[in-house]
Amino acid sequence: MAIFDIFRKKQEQPQLQEEQQREQQELTAGLEKTKTGLFSKLARAVAGRSTVDADVLDELEEVLITSDVGVETTVKIIRRIEERAARDKYMNANELQHILHEEIAALMEEAHGSEETFGLDARAGEPYVVMVVGVNGAGKTTTIGKLAAQLVKAGRKVWIGAADTFRAAAIDQLKVWADRAGATMIRQEMGSDPASVAFDTLTSAKANGADVVLIDTAGRLHNKINLMNELTKIRNVMSKVIPGAPHEVMLVLDGSTGQNAFEQARQFTQATQVTSLAITKLDGTAKGGVVIGISDQFHIPVRYIGIGEGIDHLRRFDRREFVDALFGHEKN
Repeated sequence: MAIFDIFRKKQEQPQLQEEQQREQQELTAGLEKTKTGLFSKLARAVAGRSTVDADVLDELEEVLITSDVGVETTVKIIRRIEERAARDKYMNANELQHILHEEIAALMEEAHGSEETFGLDARAGEPYVVMVVGVNGAGKTTTIGKLAAQLVKAGRKVWIGAADTFRAAAIDQLKVWADRAGATMIRQEMGSDPASVAFDTLTSAKANGADVVLIDTAGRLHNKINLMNELTKIRNVMSKVIPGAPHEVMLVLDGSTGQNAFEQARQFTQATQVTSLAITKLDGTAKGGVVIGISDQFHIPVRYIGIGEGIDHLRRFDRREFVDALFGHEKN
């Protein structure tokens, strides 16, 4: 049972189409600041130009970097457009938005692979275990709470492990979310061993037939060795209760921090094996380009994006929908 299948419900076709349309509109609205920032810069870059030449590409490079796409990914996009321009001989500057749309969509396709290979399966009869990591303030606790609420709504039994035992506020906040969601939360006293909390959570979840386990972890980054040791210990303890657990290690990143999100991703991927990403707080920022860069550079699937405060605003990430929302639905 892969976690991305958990939400799927049988729906009538018209109802499904209506819901998909609503979700796309919400996504477009959530990315409005990024879209506005990107295209106002793009419009200035091509103003008065008739063809895509070296000057336009230099301007485009600056547009992408200042939109937090990241230097490495920007260079890759520019190279693709240069190759396309050389192949097509003539490229109208007015077509640049459409060309950019196609090239970014292709880049993200390469970074993500197919959805069929996206995620791991738990063994039948055992909970699907997700260890959630990320710095304090990235939206880790809120992401766990919203995910738990969506899973419970879809008819799943969810256990939450409060293994961030260094912040009393984290445990209390998680308890509020667990109660709202209707999930079972396992906790210990503040300062307890996080691995012990993870052990108790998985033992309880397994005994009670839980479908999904979400494990919160501490978000301290001041010492990478300590972080690595702590996460390794939690993983080892969990695998003793359920072989193969955690089935997923989800890194939560704050999209509004732009380039800082790249550094956080770099730190955590060095500290532990990260298998998926959740990028939050995209609705209040013009830095949504960070999703493109992180997706490309780390080749780790973006599983969820946060585009608002509501529970339904934690959305499963669809790369095509994301690029369409960013660029509009213009077609050839």
